[in-house]
Amino acid sequence: MAVNEARGNCLALQVVWTEVWREACPAKIGKMVITLVDKEDPSCKKDSLSGLLLIDEGLCIKIIMPCLPDLHGFQCTSKPFPESGTELGPESAFLNAHASAPSPIFCCIAQATETIQEDPWGLYLHLAMSLWLPFRARWKLGRKNSLGDSSQLPRQDYDALREVCLMEGRLFEDDSFPASLHSVGSGPLLRKLPPGLQWKRPPELHSNPQFYSPNAKRLDLCQGVVGDCWFLAALQALTLHQDILSRVVPLNQNFTEKYAGIFRFWFWHFGKWVPVVIDDRLPVNAAGQLVFVSSIYKNLFWGALLEKAYAKLSGSYEDLHRGQVSEALVDFTGGVTMTIIPAEASGNLWDILTRATCSRTLIGCQTHSGKERVLENGLVGGHAYTLTGIRKVTCKHGPEYLVKLRNPWGKVEWKGDWSDSSSTWELLSPKEKILLLRKSDDGEFWMTLKDFQTHFMLLVICKLTPGLLSQEVGQKWACTTREGKWKKGSTAGGQMKLPRDTFWKNPQFLLSVWNPQESTRFLKSCNVLVSLLQKPRHRHRNCKPHLAIGFYLFRYYGDQKRLPPEFFWKNAPISWPEAFLTEKEVSRELHLEPGTYLIVPCTSEAGQESEFVLRVFSRKHIFHEIGCHTSAVFSKEIVDQNAGQDEFFTKLFEKYPEINAMQLQKILNHMTWSSLGSAKPRFSLDACQGILALLDLNASGTVSIQEFRDLWKQLMLCQEVFHKHDHNQSGYLNRTQLQAAMRDAGIMLSDDVCQLMLIRYGGPNLQIDFVSFVHLMLRAENMEDAFQNLTQDGKGIYLQKPEWLMMTLYS
Repeated sequence: MAVNEARGNCLALQVVWTEVWREACPAKIGKMVITLVDKEDPSCKKDSLSGLLLIDEGLCIKIIMPCLPDLHGFQCTSKPFPESGTELGPESAFLNAHASAPSPIFCCIAQATETIQEDPWGLYLHLAMSLWLPFRARWKLGRKNSLGDSSQLPRQDYDALREVCLMEGRLFEDDSFPASLHSVGSGPLLRKLPPGLQWKRPPELHSNPQFYSPNAKRLDLCQGVVGDCWFLAALQALTLHQDILSRVVPLNQNFTEKYAGIFRFWFWHFGKWVPVVIDDRLPVNAAGQLVFVSSIYKNLFWGALLEKAYAKLSGSYEDLHRGQVSEALVDFTGGVTMTIIPAEASGNLWDILTRATCSRTLIGCQTHSGKERVLENGLVGGHAYTLTGIRKVTCKHGPEYLVKLRNPWGKVEWKGDWSDSSSTWELLSPKEKILLLRKSDDGEFWMTLKDFQTHFMLLVICKLTPGLLSQEVGQKWACTTREGKWKKGSTAGGQMKLPRDTFWKNPQFLLSVWNPQESTRFLKSCNVLVSLLQKPRHRHRNCKPHLAIGFYLFRYYGDQKRLPPEFFWKNAPISWPEAFLTEKEVSRELHLEPGTYLIVPCTSEAGQESEFVLRVFSRKHIFHEIGCHTSAVFSKEIVDQNAGQDEFFTKLFEKYPEINAMQLQKILNHMTWSSLGSAKPRFSLDACQGILALLDLNASGTVSIQEFRDLWKQLMLCQEVFHKHDHNQSGYLNRTQLQAAMRDAGIMLSDDVCQLMLIRYGGPNLQIDFVSFVHLMLRAENMEDAFQNLTQDGKGIYLQKPEWLMMTLYS
């Protein structure tokens, strides 16, 4: 029963007792469940849950003694306790006798039962009333939005809950998202569940469960029976960026040290990073196999647990059915999404992809809409994919532009040109073919950019800052966020319609933009990105679908007062929605002359209610709502640690479209290695020739901007890992440190191989410096990729003599 529905019905409290379960306490303590029921429809109630204090949308209130809230200020008095099954109306003398009980603070204290020795019944009744009062006045555990529905999760203190579980020697059970069909859903998904469904924890499923392993292949997740390919496509993109992944998934969680069966994840939820707490009970079939998301590594569980947390945020597993890649990308990053229709993209699509794949972006795409089914060409219609890479290759007839995609199913691949079995691979050099082609049905495949534009309907790029949208260099972005709502009868004016409409009633926002450089203030247009996000209108994501939303932009001259209908009759917008989209976010890039503008967000129809978040990104601006009592909000600068690298790449490759070994040496020796301290590395020409040979797949003797960007990423990783294990800042790693550093980078070396690498790349004292470490890391990754691409059984490979010579001599 939703909150607004419950308030309109005749309600009663029903008290139920269960057996005594805490014998250590001098007074016998039992368990009391207070369930709110509809007297007109007694079936309209939910089964009682077990666990900590909880009020869910079904209005079930439960109190369990070991996890009572802070009891400071309570007066325990003896009262006759009601019999099991007794109904207590809101006006009963029994409840009114306790109406003065204070509302508890929702936090847990350890071993409450040891401090409560007298009259537990009176204590329970006071606690029951203190929980009844927030229901009548202020909804504590799930914020009720202004439109009526409880749209947020109950607040749960991860650290407090974990500490209580550890102290009591028990595993956490999350009653707000229980291990039952209630959390799965109530619709068609139930028919897809296997018989004998069980809920088990990872330690029950594997003898050596791991939460996350940096040594595992990044794209290791496979979709389950939920139709959440959009979520999985975004999640796979997240795994390509360790720093972004660790913001969502705290990677220090495990199943060994201080394990209490409780895990936490973070999602960006309409302007704020919010934690989602879950227990680790996962649905499995009779054979113990995960029903929903799983990993190809059977002992890894971070993906399954993250999906459970996202299902909890969305309302249930079934609420993950159907969605847009852009929605999950925003929830993972708080970034800005731009949606491109590949078939209509201009000739700079490859340039956009080149900048996107080599910066902090997450990229997903979707095939043409319709029923999800496998097509003759191997693609899945109505399906989402992850774009994992791009490559310009050199064929005998000229260059070819390829994109690399992954199916969230972990199988079923493209069958056209440049697929795993295509003869077009014979057009490449042996080395390029070996390092790019992997013949395995793992869901990952290559296709041409032209075929991609033909077969994919949407390309979604999510970046942490909007810098991708502009070619400007040397500039920083700033962002301002404002919240608002469309309310029927006052601020839900709908879209512009002639001759007389209610459009003017919509919220109105003033935006003033200018260029940071005063000298160009009136000469150059300002790049502005406007993002409009609508908030969920129900606790369950799919219960109330997204409204069709958009926004208009007007040029504005005048004072800062709400504009009357006449303004909109006389002034045409300079930007308007080409179509109102039923998506979580709509955004648009604008090029505006310095000045003041009016932004009017709206729904497609008047009277439609929802809350929204409006974000503006630009170089410099002021942004505020007209008629709102809050003052104008100045933009806040976005801190992007990678902001300088795009400028560096752009300037560098304007001068050198292709870089040879001598130019590479000059670049690397002029770089600032901030983590290496005073031990500044010096790259010799021989070292740079070795690095170039590893990167030069088409045997041109040079590296392109794309290959250099890949090298840049690897250099940053090498610097971080080397600095971490060079404990005394000597500028060298010994055998133990080298082995640990390689392991951190995902490369496993045996003792014998590690010793040989020190002999080959180290000095006379068998220690390795940073330059040699970089060379070793690049070579080890190349050899690992070559083996994985060539092996048929995971044990050995077959190479023809020319291939063997190419791989061993020019690398």
